Amino acid sequence: MQSEPEFLEGYDPRAFPAVAVTVDVVALTIRDGRLCVLLVERGEQPLAGRRALPGGFVRPEETLDQAAMRELGEETGLRPGEGELTRVHLEQLRSYGDPHRDPRMRVFTVAYLAFAPSLPDPRAGSDAAAASWVPVTEAGDLAFDHDAILADGLERARSKLEYTPLATAFAGAEFTISELRQIYAAVWGEELHAGNFHRKVLSVPGFVESTGETTARGGERGGPRAKLYRAGDARLLHPALLRPTREEGVR
Repeated sequence: MQSEPEFLEGYDPRAFPAVAVTVDVVALTIRDGRLCVLLVERGEQPLAGRRALPGGFVRPEETLDQAAMRELGEETGLRPGEGELTRVHLEQLRSYGDPHRDPRMRVFTVAYLAFAPSLPDPRAGSDAAAASWVPVTEAGDLAFDHDAILADGLERARSKLEYTPLATAFAGAEFTISELRQIYAAVWGEELHAGNFHRKVLSVPGFVESTGETTARGGERGGPRAKLYRAGDARLLHPALLRPTREEGVR
């Protein structure tokens, strides 16, 4: 039997069809109370002029995570490890490999989901003509299979908010329960009863913890100043905070 060095010396990678690997990023944030996704306008063929998720080919020296963060940084004008990018929650979503998803060649993509409390107005990267934060309800018809990727990313985000404390990834370092409720309402696309939400959040051990401070002033209608909270140390929410529509279905 050949040794491994002997095998590798005679190995011909051209014996198999060439394929490429890309990353695509579903980057979500909340702007003016609406859940928004980062989209670019493709500046090159194929599908020039179409909106798409930010992404690109993985470089030989990169890990998948590094490629995803680089692509996100190129569209936001921030370099990985600096500014708001240090607060981005990034996780793999899933992989997509339909043979016809890209007209150039066989391209597998590994999609990522990114949550961010705030990111600057985007600027187009090297292969994009424009970039913008777009409300998810106005994303429209995207290039390649990015409609499906966005739909999967939205469902992952909505589910994550039920069972994990990742809603705090959309919030600042300190927040009120009302601000947290607005995040849930924006991501879920559902109105939430203020009193019920407040009670449920504070009943989940480790979800949030009080800072001991309050807001500088009361609400728009006056009244007492709201208490400020920060993310707690919980990794899973028990009991879970189900979407109102899902909660009705399990009763």
